[in-house]
Amino acid sequence: MQILYLTIKLYAPWVHSLKEKRMIVKSLCARLRNKFNIAIAETAEQDTHQTVVVGIAALAAHQAQADSMMEKIVHFIEETVETEVQSVEYEMR
Repeated sequence: MQILYLTIKLYAPWVHSLKEKRMIVKSLCARLRNKFNIAIAETAEQDTHQTVVVGIAALAAHQAQADSMMEKIVHFIEETVETEVQSVEYEMR
């Protein structure tokens, strides 16, 4: 059993208020929870308008499944959210 931890930093240049940011974060979290059955929350930069940092935790049966899940999650974010992925940090245990 593998535990996958991801920290994804996103940049949304068009966001000008915390209300707009909250709308993005809530939508992103709900979509990812429903599609991948993962735990996700905003973990940092909560008072910065244009930067979103989310933390993700997921379980996988083996290393290959964890790698595949990580790639699918990042690809899903790039395709569905109008933000730029600035960095992806991950850890597997």
